[in-house]
Amino acid sequence: MDQMLKDKVAVITGAGRGIGRATALLFAREGARLVLSDIDQAPVEAVVGEIRQQGGQAVALAGDVTDPEFPARLVQVAVDNFGPSIDILVNNAGYTWDGTIHKMTDQQWQAMLDVHITAPFRLIRAAAPYMRDVAAREKQASGQARARKIINISSIAGLDGNFGQANYSSAKAAVVGLTKTLAKEWGPYNILVNCIAFGFIETRLTQAKEKGEVLRQGDKEVAIGVPEKIRQMFKLMCPLGRAATPEEAAASILLIASPLADYITGQVIRVTGGI
Repeated sequence: MDQMLKDKVAVITGAGRGIGRATALLFAREGARLVLSDIDQAPVEAVVGEIRQQGGQAVALAGDVTDPEFPARLVQVAVDNFGPSIDILVNNAGYTWDGTIHKMTDQQWQAMLDVHITAPFRLIRAAAPYMRDVAAREKQASGQARARKIINISSIAGLDGNFGQANYSSAKAAVVGLTKTLAKEWGPYNILVNCIAFGFIETRLTQAKEKGEVLRQGDKEVAIGVPEKIRQMFKLMCPLGRAATPEEAAASILLIASPLADYITGQVIRVTGGI
């Protein structure tokens, strides 16, 4: 079977771990040329090394997607390494910082908006000359631009809400609005824009909170993970009776990125095991 993403240039954020890492490895096996970012250098460099060992093409840029200057830097890395056209953009980077709304700080609230909606907006805007503008020239020259894809990662929290996640749920709901608007604006250029709303995926962010792992955000340490009782509750709610693996989550991203989905745009695809 031919590689579904052969020679496509794909940019993936949050690619050092979890869903992003699994997506990068899967895209590489399908022939994509990859530009990977993560806030931590060591994990994303390790993913690049793994891809290169298997004969794939990948480069990395470590940095914070919420830095206003980072999107332009990331796009420039793509252009410098693989040429002036980006075929696939996966806005995956993110984390959670939970708290009930009456105790939530402005910093908690703004942090979720910054990483989950402002960062994707800025990256899409930075990529416009290498997606929308290139597609416009193709359309003018031949009447039809080749298909390009933007895949924004949301959550069922953004669709249904979730206790203790007013900030995260609001940001992920905004991702849906961004997706649907961009699908209308860039559809004439054959750029298909979709959103995947994940349920419970086994990643570092959904591990047992009792492990005590933290993320550093400025002067704050953010505890990550989910209390074990809540983890078990989600599994009971799921008709499939289990969480998804990162590889299963990545497969759904590949589906939308592939030619199999060249007439699907403006959609929110729930990948939840039936929740």
